[in-house]
Amino acid sequence: MLQTLAVANYRSLQGLVVPMERLNLVTGDNGSGKSSLYRALRLLADTAQGGVAAALAREGGLASALWAGPEQLDRRMRDSEMPLQGTARTQPVSLRLGFAAEAFGYAIDLGLPVPSQSMFDLEPQIKAECIWAGPFLRNANLLVERRGARVRRRAGRSWEALDEPLSGFDSLFSQLADPQRMPEVMQLREYIRRWRFHDHFRTDSAAPARRPTLAIRTPVLGHDGHDLAAAWQTILEIGDAPALARSVDDAFPGAQVGIDAHEGRLSLSFRQPGLLRPLAASELSDGTLRYLLLATALHTPRPPPLLVLNEPETSLHPDLLPALARLIIAASARSQLWVVSHASRLIAALQEAPACHTICLHKAFGRTGVRGQGLLDAPAWHWPTR
Repeated sequence: MLQTLAVANYRSLQGLVVPMERLNLVTGDNGSGKSSLYRALRLLADTAQGGVAAALAREGGLASALWAGPEQLDRRMRDSEMPLQGTARTQPVSLRLGFAAEAFGYAIDLGLPVPSQSMFDLEPQIKAECIWAGPFLRNANLLVERRGARVRRRAGRSWEALDEPLSGFDSLFSQLADPQRMPEVMQLREYIRRWRFHDHFRTDSAAPARRPTLAIRTPVLGHDGHDLAAAWQTILEIGDAPALARSVDDAFPGAQVGIDAHEGRLSLSFRQPGLLRPLAASELSDGTLRYLLLATALHTPRPPPLLVLNEPETSLHPDLLPALARLIIAASARSQLWVVSHASRLIAALQEAPACHTICLHKAFGRTGVRGQGLLDAPAWHWPTR
């Protein structure tokens, strides 16, 4: 389970260290930094997929993703005695992401390459990476350290330097995930790759979830929901079918979901009291379809270590939000949950669970912070040196 998430110099997150629990609810006003914190978590996941540089490029490049405010906030600016203004940069460009889990911690520091004749001088470059054991980085618990192109790993009481230099645009996970030589890198990479994000479910009239799908066992629902019927049937056969049925009845009393097979394809049907025939997936409302997609994702027979839901209330009627909250709370017994929401009814329902850990973000002077978190309240955290 993740215990700490840390971000520095990414958009409005100039320096944020957030404690995490089993069920985490991220909320706050519009523009407070919820989406930035979510994107930072996705960037961390991209490091294990070999695509952190490409992910930053899709956001407009490192220059676009960097904190845009002053390096230091003068007291007179904070007290409104003088206007907010920038100064000459005194520190190197640095975007830092990291987390600490129960077994290992990981941090990455991204910057710009040394100017050269290359056309890729604005491509993000990895300046430092490290893996450690324990709640925060210390010299004593450091296991793998990368500075620039050079890497060393702990070997007993000494250090072993790797001979081959690393490329600046690929992480440790892309170049050193060797189960024999670098088991820590391999184990952490596979852990991160099992994180699951659900934020791109389509429910429009042309949504893939409305069409029949191939009859193939599907323990993990696709990111766009195109295999909804197959994933639903997989839960019925190898998952918790009674719990899935209860979640439908909780939201739509008396309703039932059926799966029909035809020529190697599966299609979903929805029976509701008062109707003489079942509704096909193509006939369902956007809200009903989204709830069924979320129910399928949360009842997966292969629960991930971390499951992230970004604004799951989209398209849902407010009356469905308490049922969705109960679905999320039940899923937190199988996976660590990270829920980003600004729907007051969903927030209130989730907060009824004793295990719900609320992270309320706010913004002051362009910086995102956690409401109520003082200087001594944040978890201990140290960044690697370049």
